[in-house]
Amino acid sequence: MDNLSMLTDLYEFSMANGYRQTIDDEQGVFDIFFRKVPDSGSFVICAGLQQIVESLKDFHFSKQDVDYLRSLKLFKENFLDYLSDFHFDCQVSAIPEGTPVFSREPLLTIQGPLLQTQLFETLLLNIMNHQSLIATKARRITFAAGDKPIMEFGARRAQGPSSATFGARAAVIGGCASTSNVLAAEKFGIPAAGTMAHAWIEAFPDELTAFEKWADVYPDNASLLVDTYDVLKSGVPNAITVFTELKKNGHKPVGIRIDSGDITQLAKGARKMLDDAGFPDTKITASNALDEHVIQSLLNEGAPLDNFGVGEKLITSSTSPVLSGVYKLAAIVQNGKMIPKIKVSASREKLTLPGLKQVYRLYRPNTNQAFADIIALNDEVLDRPMDVVKANPIATERQQSIENYDAKPLQEKVMDGEKVQAELPDVFTIQKRSKQMLKEIPSATQRLVNPDEYPVYMTLKLAQLQENLVAEEKK
Repeated sequence: MDNLSMLTDLYEFSMANGYRQTIDDEQGVFDIFFRKVPDSGSFVICAGLQQIVESLKDFHFSKQDVDYLRSLKLFKENFLDYLSDFHFDCQVSAIPEGTPVFSREPLLTIQGPLLQTQLFETLLLNIMNHQSLIATKARRITFAAGDKPIMEFGARRAQGPSSATFGARAAVIGGCASTSNVLAAEKFGIPAAGTMAHAWIEAFPDELTAFEKWADVYPDNASLLVDTYDVLKSGVPNAITVFTELKKNGHKPVGIRIDSGDITQLAKGARKMLDDAGFPDTKITASNALDEHVIQSLLNEGAPLDNFGVGEKLITSSTSPVLSGVYKLAAIVQNGKMIPKIKVSASREKLTLPGLKQVYRLYRPNTNQAFADIIALNDEVLDRPMDVVKANPIATERQQSIENYDAKPLQEKVMDGEKVQAELPDVFTIQKRSKQMLKEIPSATQRLVNPDEYPVYMTLKLAQLQENLVAEEKK
């Protein structure tokens, strides 16, 4: 990745400069978390950690950067000198990519010099919000498709080259099988997928000639776009003519793609024609403005589709285009002492969770079935039985007791300074792990419409700390 140190809102530089002049020796603890799940879902698939690590390892300021900041006439020279000789000196812990995570859980925690931790806010949120959003949308789409592969087709509709490339990565974490984006395919080891556009057919005197020429060039990759003129009257018959010739010459046709019209009826008609012609194994791909609801509808209607190409509604998460993750101060460290901090708002829903924390996933004993998560202070030992409080500050019947459970910590150490302490696996390893973790949470939580709420609790000690800080602020 390019050095992204200047991808920072101005107020972060202003605050960091202020810390340099006032409380330069203090450390800060910041959490990234979200309150609202896109598309009225119940969880988010977290993604983007690898790019965060790469960005933090390479975080530095060039002479040109420092000269520009100097030209703003806002900052002291001792701050600019600090930036000129910047060395990353923080500790990072995070929940691994691909994990289904829930509201208010700290996905990433960073601790280090307050000046440094303040500078990372925009960069870290930009990466994690975007990739987690697209991974979450991809999970919804692949969930709707079941065992039928999803090809990510969205580069041309993404909001810029970076969103296209890292969005494709996130889409694979969320379950996609391939991408049409060759840069993403090369960069992240993703299978590249794609056939032809309507322009190929239009460039030849007629559709049959276009198909024949394609088959001449790609005899073992003959997947034909059949909706340029008329799917059932010309597209499929012409495809069958070409497939028949390929078969005679020892090649196996791949299939057809339908990109417009009543896809259910066209796919049913095409499937019958292909089967009757002796091509029951050729695939039918659907594309054209698909999302999880359209795919689910097509399959419920019995459309005989084998895979899907999904573009703009995946790469932009157009039905819910924002994951509003936030970066909040949870504690400062003065003279080695951790001092918890809290944001108190007029809206209780916006209360933050103070202190250095860990997230645990709770399982039924001796099973892989999770039933709740709990947020605890980092130095707590979980009791059995354990009194807990719902993490949602506006929930009713918040307090209860949990007795029988196995607990698995979710956050793990990622960086200590520039030293990377966690594995950063390839996207398909992350995808495999994500699918396994999805099997562990209740199926009712995974529904696309009206999913059940998955309980997220905090320990009584953390809840009491939060309430004590709220009471202090109101004095």
